[in-house]
Amino acid sequence: MEPDVLAPAALVSGDLAHLERAVALAQQARDRGDHPFGAVLVTAEGAVVEALNSVSTTHDPTAHAESNLVRAAAAQGVGAAAFATSTLYTSTEPCAMCSGAIYWAGIPRVVFALSEKALRDFVPEASSEPTLVLPSREVFARGGRPIEVVGPVALPAATAVHEGFWA
Repeated sequence: MEPDVLAPAALVSGDLAHLERAVALAQQARDRGDHPFGAVLVTAEGAVVEALNSVSTTHDPTAHAESNLVRAAAAQGVGAAAFATSTLYTSTEPCAMCSGAIYWAGIPRVVFALSEKALRDFVPEASSEPTLVLPSREVFARGGRPIEVVGPVALPAATAVHEGFWA
């Protein structure tokens, strides 16, 4: 069962700005020919790392925004201790693969706008883009440590970035 959609006012301080940035990154990805997904990592010390989906431009089916973000953060020196105090913001709920990357990185909190269920409404069943009916909360629930998941958050831009893309 999908949780209720949260109003942006339900977020804690700073969450909305970072989530809106993730959606803006999704638009940038779409504008350059990639799938419309973006993600932002914010450490407790205030370091910020951003990433976009690059599946089409790199021809790498694993180059989702969240997976790219974990790799970019690690390459920039974000270590286990910093990951363990970070929040990952993403324009759309992480897929099973990206949820795994988030889990293995040790990120304890995820905030997302559009749910995977809502995304499936955009992607035609006969599409060449496969989807998994597996919410991130279900993936995280199988792990050995808790991950706080906040979302879906009602942001019209998070829906708009997908409109007409998957047709």
